[in-house]
Amino acid sequence: MQCHNCSHECSAEQAFCSACGVRLDAAAPPGLSRLTDPGNYTPPHLVERILTARSAVEGERKQVTVLFCDIANSTPLAERLGAERMHAVLNTFFELVLAQVHRYDGTVNQFLGDGLMALFGAPLTLEDHARRAVLAAIAIRDEITAHSAGFVGEPAGLQIRMGINTGTVVVGKIGDNLRMDYTAIGDTTNVAARLQGVAVPGTILIAEEVRRHVARHVELQFVGTRLLKGKSKPIALYQVGKAMRPGARLRDMPMAEATDVLVGRDVEVNFIKQALQQLAAGRGSILTISGEAGLGKSRLVEAARDLAHRLPVRWAEGSSVSFGKKLSYWPIRQLLRDCFELNDNINEAQSLQRLQSGLQCLFGADTADVFPFVATLLSLPVSGAQA
Repeated sequence: MQCHNCSHECSAEQAFCSACGVRLDAAAPPGLSRLTDPGNYTPPHLVERILTARSAVEGERKQVTVLFCDIANSTPLAERLGAERMHAVLNTFFELVLAQVHRYDGTVNQFLGDGLMALFGAPLTLEDHARRAVLAAIAIRDEITAHSAGFVGEPAGLQIRMGINTGTVVVGKIGDNLRMDYTAIGDTTNVAARLQGVAVPGTILIAEEVRRHVARHVELQFVGTRLLKGKSKPIALYQVGKAMRPGARLRDMPMAEATDVLVGRDVEVNFIKQALQQLAAGRGSILTISGEAGLGKSRLVEAARDLAHRLPVRWAEGSSVSFGKKLSYWPIRQLLRDCFELNDNINEAQSLQRLQSGLQCLFGADTADVFPFVATLLSLPVSGAQA
């Protein structure tokens, strides 16, 4: 028979699980039994996408981001609460964490006692897997903090710690029943686990490689270098703060570091360069960069930005959010906020004034016809505003 708590295989004669000590004939806490089967706890839309991509991920090397999350000081906590109440705490904890991981299209492939391991970018390929993992971690931290006292009924509440790393791993195989013997093996996974181990309770630690991918999207604090177990050299550690608001002006954020060398992209770079030179001469165009995940589209955009800064043209940027909901016209709204220098440091009246002045320069006498539509798109009030 299988233990309802840890899924350990036990003989029918056993009264208690030989792995975790739970009484085998006791009913599983509500909702906990379904956590023993990934086919049950993975949302249906992710199950379908994962099984569809199964043939492409058997034993494949992939760029992924690994997130480890566990409850800090769980042993003394379990001693204070008792076994049954601790089960209820773990159940609620896992429910909240799973919801946020799945929200950003991550998958949980291992439950580790009082914690779990989640993958972003495998088995589902995600171009922005590092960003999704960090945003999921922030959401998990905020959710746990909001429900902290209610978890255990103590003022100190419940504290968790998380470690995140990104890099190349070898991923395993998915079975027809979606059993998560599928996992990621490699140094990337080991470092993520070590980061969780050294994280201060209540914090999220990431490595340098993750920082390169998320520096424009979240607040980070350098906490120093540390020699992790099994590593020959110290690595830089960063603590994750809060996520930057999607509406923030992109030019106010630090630019991503284009440290990767472009190889075999001379044709594309020359094409971009010619288009920008024509723009500087007054001939505009629309340039589309498309391709499968991981082919280097973002790196080409970085090259285009670098070329644009060398020419008498203005670079404005707007980005879609692949995991967002109800964000109609989001990249257009960001583009307009960037063009008219609307940010969180100015109030509503100042935003309206800047928008009006900018439109006046562009449309002159026709500003009155355009202003209400652009202001509404940017969620600015138009009643009483002068155009």
